[in-house]
Amino acid sequence: MRDFSRDHDWLSINTATVRQSQGQPLPLPAILDACAALGIRAVSPWRDQVQAAGLDAVARQVRALGLALSGYCRGGMFPAADAEGLRAARDDNRRAVDEACTLGAPCLVLVVGGLPGALQGRAAHKDIAAARAQVRDGIAELLDYARAARMPLAIEPLHPMYAADRACVNTMEQALDLCDELDPLRTGALGVAVDVYHVWWDPKLEQQITRAGRERLLAFHVCDWLTPTTDLLNDRGMMGDGVIDIPRIRGWVEAQGFAGYSEVEIFSTGNWWRRAHQQTLATCIERHRSAV
Repeated sequence: MRDFSRDHDWLSINTATVRQSQGQPLPLPAILDACAALGIRAVSPWRDQVQAAGLDAVARQVRALGLALSGYCRGGMFPAADAEGLRAARDDNRRAVDEACTLGAPCLVLVVGGLPGALQGRAAHKDIAAARAQVRDGIAELLDYARAARMPLAIEPLHPMYAADRACVNTMEQALDLCDELDPLRTGALGVAVDVYHVWWDPKLEQQITRAGRERLLAFHVCDWLTPTTDLLNDRGMMGDGVIDIPRIRGWVEAQGFAGYSEVEIFSTGNWWRRAHQQTLATCIERHRSAV
């Protein structure tokens, strides 16, 4: 396993981690400048932040600062209640692929979606099997487009608490079943993003990471699970502050040949988003050395 204790060469910042600074929105250009100033070599931007700053402007800034990307967040949200919604999801995901290509991302992360309308508080139905079928069909269709663009797709299984509204793919096993069905030759076009916040609890995790192998392991996200947690979405912990054995999981991932960035992705309305972003980034660097 790589030694992270001496530097932060393999730290990436998911830009949601410093989406706010002292409770105020922090624009993406300022986030990129702050990361570069601290010697952070990679980022993973969110689409809404990119759109607010302008895709071409962000691409130029990333290149000018010499930053790499560890991924692009996010595509997905495939299920819909009608044909028009399915077409809109298809078109939006194709745009996401195009944006990822423009930015030079190594993969587009997919948060696949759950029951149509549930995220807005009005689920159109209760048939999660139907939602999963739409996810399968949506990924299959997008895969053809993404393969032609040479943009790998990384399915991110989310914790089961998000099955209704954000992602009905909730385990590595489910995600890898989709990969094996849709990309049986393991071409590298389809894989998984392993976010420890979502999968740390899974008794099959080591087995499924081994099953994934290097070809399927496209991204590795880190933060921590606090006990007690005050919010299931926006109370993620800084690495080392919670109950996840992050180094053990990284060891399993690296044993399969993964040698990419550890991407810090923290949503924290009550703590880290209230602090100055410089403090949050400095803590990410320190914890990457000591707790990842």
